[in-house]
Amino acid sequence: MAFRSLRARLPSVGSGLRAGIAEAYGLAELRRDLMAGLTIGTVAIPLSMALAIAIGVAPQHGLYTAIVAGSLVALTGGSRFNISGPTAAFVVILLPIVEQYGLGGLLLATMMAGVILIAFGVAGMGRLIMYIPYPVVVGFTAGIAVVIAVLQVPDFLGLVIAQPGAHFVDKVVAILTALPGFDPAELGIGCLTLLVLVFWPRLTLLVPAPLVALVLAAIAALALRHWLPGSGFEVETIASRFSWAIDGRSGTGIPPVLPNLVAPWQLPGADGQPLVVDFSLFRALLGPALAIAILGAIESLLCAVVADGLTKTRHDSNAELIGQGIGNVVAPLFGGITATAALARTATSIRSGAVSPVAALVHALVVLLALTGLAGLLGLVPMSALAALLFVVAWNMSESRHFVHTLRAAPPGDVAVLVVCFALTVLFDMVLAVGVGVGLAGALLIRRMANLSYTDKRSSRLARGVSTLPASVSVYDMNGPLFFAAAERALSSLRVIDPGTRVVIIDMNNVPSMDFTAIVALQALIDDFRRHDIGLILAGLSPRIIVKMRRAGVRKQTGVLCYCADLEHAGATAVRWLDKAPGNTVADQDDDKGRTVTGQNG
Repeated sequence: MAFRSLRARLPSVGSGLRAGIAEAYGLAELRRDLMAGLTIGTVAIPLSMALAIAIGVAPQHGLYTAIVAGSLVALTGGSRFNISGPTAAFVVILLPIVEQYGLGGLLLATMMAGVILIAFGVAGMGRLIMYIPYPVVVGFTAGIAVVIAVLQVPDFLGLVIAQPGAHFVDKVVAILTALPGFDPAELGIGCLTLLVLVFWPRLTLLVPAPLVALVLAAIAALALRHWLPGSGFEVETIASRFSWAIDGRSGTGIPPVLPNLVAPWQLPGADGQPLVVDFSLFRALLGPALAIAILGAIESLLCAVVADGLTKTRHDSNAELIGQGIGNVVAPLFGGITATAALARTATSIRSGAVSPVAALVHALVVLLALTGLAGLLGLVPMSALAALLFVVAWNMSESRHFVHTLRAAPPGDVAVLVVCFALTVLFDMVLAVGVGVGLAGALLIRRMANLSYTDKRSSRLARGVSTLPASVSVYDMNGPLFFAAAERALSSLRVIDPGTRVVIIDMNNVPSMDFTAIVALQALIDDFRRHDIGLILAGLSPRIIVKMRRAGVRKQTGVLCYCADLEHAGATAVRWLDKAPGNTVADQDDDKGRTVTGQNG
């Protein structure tokens, strides 16, 4: 029975694929998906290689990710249009993992993150992830873009850096120190690639700019080497930097074979030896895995929201988290690195005519065919060209216009959150930046909400529904939510009342909520009033809050505390309390009558 209940709560895994093919899917829609998948596949090939290299692993691992995770997420996710694979946002998280734990540690952390993502989806946290404040997202996204751009400078300029340093400042110092030794050939190829990437899209041709730019860069490098023999002209390429050895075969560049099933813990760690899997390793990787999962959830769901806006569709956020989790659990078993939905590739897929996740499956197939049939040609791509490609990715990711606009237009508190998140991402890491940023944003929200809660004294003769009240009755109007940050401020004005006051009436019609801290503060106020023979009447309090107060032991007591439906009834009750006549019994009956009208059973 419990198992059936759990199954009933699970999101609809694969709902994106079912939704995509359920709406009159035919040959016309299939052709559109095929063309979109072909376009995205050609874009994903260079990006996947470049992003894998950016985190310190061989380029084929990025291709494996696009193939395995890209297809699995399309089959099991909750979005019709998300294209998943390696993304630039993960560079700042994955690079330190590779440096400390090697490829094996990275893949193990990715699998752990996949399990966490599945847990997020099963627990229904898809909507909660979306509540990350905007300044936090813009801040850490711009910070990631800066880090990515700086990391590409050595390859773009052909610098030789022996000790790059572990931290951002150390890397910048190392780059500045090595600048006099830049290679003009590498710089020339990089600039050529950058120009093509920037200006080719203006021609509005169907061929993607990354494909054209990298092909021209490879041709230019080969041509210059052929035309200038003996000149020392040599551009570093994928083939000259990377080598491989699989099943007794070896070569340079990218292995032209299908991804092999291999356990991540059998792959080398930072010391080149297989990982020693024990509890201490899992404990050390838990923090990075959680950071991967949180960022993956944010990226994927933001991408799905943007896709919905472009296509007027709706995604299943929890199913998307489960799909992303499945992709990240399985992909490392085939050498794939961390994957998430890629906004640029998704938007390009939509603009290319995609109508369902079939486009993402075709995109994975295109990458697979390129891996097995064009591996030799892919090895000719210059490293400086890939660095130029990541410069463009970083620039697009930075959302510089949104960053500057937020600095100019946002309130000072939000600007502070943005700047802190940006600085912490660049100087330290994204995990710290998001944690501190969310904490600061939460503190700002608490302060703003607290400022909305206040208590004002009202004229007894102007009290709503009350024509005349004795001078010994004071009427107050309380507004806003009462919670831990606002309760003391809202109740403080009640601690100094006019001499001779015997009854205090508080109009609480505009108090939507009250937490336990506020209840405790209110009980302290009641006790203080009791010691000074002052009665308290709460008017217009919602039944839900009254029930909460009763559970906390704050109950009515004649002459001390009463709940009334409105101010008219509260005024009449105050007069009867002041009379101190036997009619108090009648007053209690009237109190009950007032609560019956409003459903209050206090």
